Amino acid sequence: MSPQFRPVQRVRARAGATLFARIAGPGGLEARRRIHQSPGPRWFAPGAPVRRVHGDASTFVGGLRALLLQSLHPLAMAGVAGHSGYRGDPWGRLARTSTFLAYTTFGTADHAQEMVDMVRAVHERVRGKTPDGRPYRASDPHLLLWVHVAEADSFLAAYQRYARVPLTPAEADEYVAQSGTVAVALGATNVPQTVAELAQCIESFRPELEASPAAIDTAHFLLKEPPLPLVARLPYRLLAAGSVALLPRWAQDQLGVGGALTRSVGPLGGAIATRGVRWGLGDAEPAERLRVAGSAQGAG
Repeated sequence: MSPQFRPVQRVRARAGATLFARIAGPGGLEARRRIHQSPGPRWFAPGAPVRRVHGDASTFVGGLRALLLQSLHPLAMAGVAGHSGYRGDPWGRLARTSTFLAYTTFGTADHAQEMVDMVRAVHERVRGKTPDGRPYRASDPHLLLWVHVAEADSFLAAYQRYARVPLTPAEADEYVAQSGTVAVALGATNVPQTVAELAQCIESFRPELEASPAAIDTAHFLLKEPPLPLVARLPYRLLAAGSVALLPRWAQDQLGVGGALTRSVGPLGGAIATRGVRWGLGDAEPAERLRVAGSAQGAG
């Protein structure tokens, strides 16, 4: 490597390590080694659409969009507010979510199942009532379906907008089916298998959705009060603008976010933020592996 590029590489490595530590938590490096280096069969083959989507830097934009969209279901939001919350331990919640996604997408089948069993045990303990008296439980298949479809739709929307090479329509359907495998393992039922079914499922939830006070507070916290140092606020605002711009218009209106300016410049902010994350961290699914897998599919 030419000497003049070494400082740039050092800055990239430092930025990537800092970002990874924030996302994955204190045990992130050990978990990464276990996920990617343990031998054994995986739920999904290299180059699979679900690995491409979940391994891409656009998941940062998609993940924030998913949190905002999920908050609109009052029963799901009550469970989060009552048992984990965003304000109390935002980085811990992010680390747990990212670790689950990494294990189930890239880990061995045994490790993925261990993670699913662990989450299902936690879900069994999360139950209660909303402020207006409606009972909820995190293990409810219907609520698990909402959490899943909001997440799958968000990751797919972000990937199709910000990835280097978007999925083809057939690959997008395959992504929906593959991501649904994990939702079924967690206990969700009637899980969509295609993009069209995913859109129909989200539309079917519309009558149940509302911007509760907890959802409004969550959106304000995530968009206006992120637990970040000042130096990271501007990049995060770009990411947040991209996430909000990808939300359906009805979701923006319910949460009171977005607006004409965000809808016009938000996609650019999301693109800049995704490129920044990609520069610092790279992609979990190596580009060479994708190229080889794509060539094999073309040959088949």
